[in-house]
Amino acid sequence: MSTNYSFEIYTSVSLLPLEWNSLTADNIFLTREYLEVLEKSSPINMLCHFIGIFKQEKLVGIALTQFLFAEKLESFGERDQCLKTSVRNFAFKKFASHVLFVGNNMLTGQNAFAFDPNTNQSKAVKMLHKAINQLKKDLKAKGRKVHITSIKDFTKAEIEPLQVEFKNNYTFSTQPNMVFDIHENWKNEQDYIDALLKKYRDQYKRARKKAEGIEKQKMSLEDIIKHEDAIYDLYFHVAKNAPFNTFFLTKNHFRVFKEIMKDNFLFYGYFLEGKLIGFNTLIKNGAVMDTYFLGYDEGLQREKMLYLNMLYDMIAYSINQGFKEIIFARTALEIKSSVGAKPIKMYGLITHSNALINHNIAKLFNYLEPKTDWQERNPFK
Repeated sequence: MSTNYSFEIYTSVSLLPLEWNSLTADNIFLTREYLEVLEKSSPINMLCHFIGIFKQEKLVGIALTQFLFAEKLESFGERDQCLKTSVRNFAFKKFASHVLFVGNNMLTGQNAFAFDPNTNQSKAVKMLHKAINQLKKDLKAKGRKVHITSIKDFTKAEIEPLQVEFKNNYTFSTQPNMVFDIHENWKNEQDYIDALLKKYRDQYKRARKKAEGIEKQKMSLEDIIKHEDAIYDLYFHVAKNAPFNTFFLTKNHFRVFKEIMKDNFLFYGYFLEGKLIGFNTLIKNGAVMDTYFLGYDEGLQREKMLYLNMLYDMIAYSINQGFKEIIFARTALEIKSSVGAKPIKMYGLITHSNALINHNIAKLFNYLEPKTDWQERNPFK
């Protein structure tokens, strides 16, 4: 019996055990610093909790949860204005407006938990399960009943031990994570260009030609603060046109991120005639580069192929700096595929508090998760 295992739920980063960071397994998104960014600038409809798992007195596991409540959201994405959207929004408000994510809904990949490699994984997962159930009780006592619990984002191998423990959960697969592998022989951007097929080299040249006149600037904390309103407008324009949104960032999010994460957070502004017309952000995570939120002026994005140019810039920077791979995450799958990213199938577990709905969770899930048809590209020789 795993009686010597216990858990603790923390509501603030200041309360975390001192040794928290020793368990992050080199994942920046589980560190105390990143969690502080979340705590200080998370979306208005998100509550974060942090879970510590102990064996006797020793910390052997850490986890992040995000509770999202939709009543503060104006928009669940405005692009698909049709019957399906209204049905989806109704279903969302009625049956899925309180969602507990075990993991991080703002990122793609396994950013949910980490365990001490020497600990018994299945016992630690069991304790995590108990902690999740306790957190649901705590939330309910505060008048916030959890409708849906979702544990995300895992590869096929990573999800298997969880399926054993969370038996009554439905396993779902969402849009893939687009991952760009950096060839070990590439030392600079030219090596990447040389590896492309003619058609995709032409695409590269065309995009670069269109972007003439745009100045790209690495922005400091002061720059981010100075342009905060413009940055937020550009971000919000892109975010609200996404097919489905469960949160919107706060205006101070990028400022707080830069303040706390310093050089591990990169912010690039794109200027035309002195005016900010777009931006993108990157997070250094060990040997991996994670792409984060971006924004752009819609009219100029088409004319200047701004989004495609941003992808090329991220690739160039990551090659120059010796990173091994780039996590391009979800959305815009086809264009990311055209620059060389490959889809990795990701899985999660989901359960509903209502037994009848849980029985039909697959149907509900298909309503809530917009389908995407896309063509995979292979741009390399």
